[in-house]
Amino acid sequence: MPELPEVQTVVDDLNKKIIGRKITGVWFDTPKIIKKPKAKDFEKNIKGAKIESAARRAKNILIYLSGNRLLLVHQKMTGHMLVGKWQKTNSGWKSLLGGRFDEKVNGYIHIVFFLDNGQMLVLSDLRKFAKVLLGPREEIEKMPALQKLGIEPLSKEFTFEKFKTIIKKEKRKIKAVLMYQEKISGICNIYSDEILWEAKVHPFRPANSLNDSELKKIYLATGKILKRALKLRGTSTSDFRDTAGVKGKFGEVLNVYRREGKPCPRCGAVIVRQKMGGRSAHFCPRCQILK
Repeated sequence: MPELPEVQTVVDDLNKKIIGRKITGVWFDTPKIIKKPKAKDFEKNIKGAKIESAARRAKNILIYLSGNRLLLVHQKMTGHMLVGKWQKTNSGWKSLLGGRFDEKVNGYIHIVFFLDNGQMLVLSDLRKFAKVLLGPREEIEKMPALQKLGIEPLSKEFTFEKFKTIIKKEKRKIKAVLMYQEKISGICNIYSDEILWEAKVHPFRPANSLNDSELKKIYLATGKILKRALKLRGTSTSDFRDTAGVKGKFGEVLNVYRREGKPCPRCGAVIVRQKMGGRSAHFCPRCQILK
């Protein structure tokens, strides 16, 4: 699933590519993706809207529209927001931009927003798990799913004292806490592994067992890893592509995530993978000792 760096990369792209454009029409073939309003009313409620700005909250893309409207898109596991030009064919949508869009994103387009400059904003999703909501800004922003989200780890409010307060109360494993969206939003499997490797903290350590020095290392590693991932435009070890269908480059510098059986870049020990609930934790057993 796209995490904070991937979603922010998409949002940054949208702010460069589609701001000021007007939505002239909509096509879709999978009504279940549209959660609000009813699919039959979706085009009527969005047609003619001008795109004013895009923002991110956790893993949600927020597209602010004229008329006090807000379009929320959650890409889920395999969703992609793309900007370009396509042609409808009997077998699906064909990109008019050649090889920029591979089959992973080009073959599973389920929503198309037609823009007034001839381009399209599309949602591609292999598994069809993505969700789209449209409504008044205040109504969407006050949805429980957004209101219960935790602090943004790259915000000014994310101070060490705030971070320490969050972690010290938790008995769960530190990796689980970093991924718990109601505490800290936007971090999931990839970046929790990378952050904890950077901080030399074992992912199975109970969060409330960490001392201030260890917490400081995790806090600093969080900013360092997320900022570097943003600079490299995300990780594409699985499905992520940016709005041009291009892979992110952070996957080329991963230290532990999906590197089980390979040597640790720091000490040379073999990286291991262990199950943690329904997820996996990747770590170096020598650098990250379970105390």
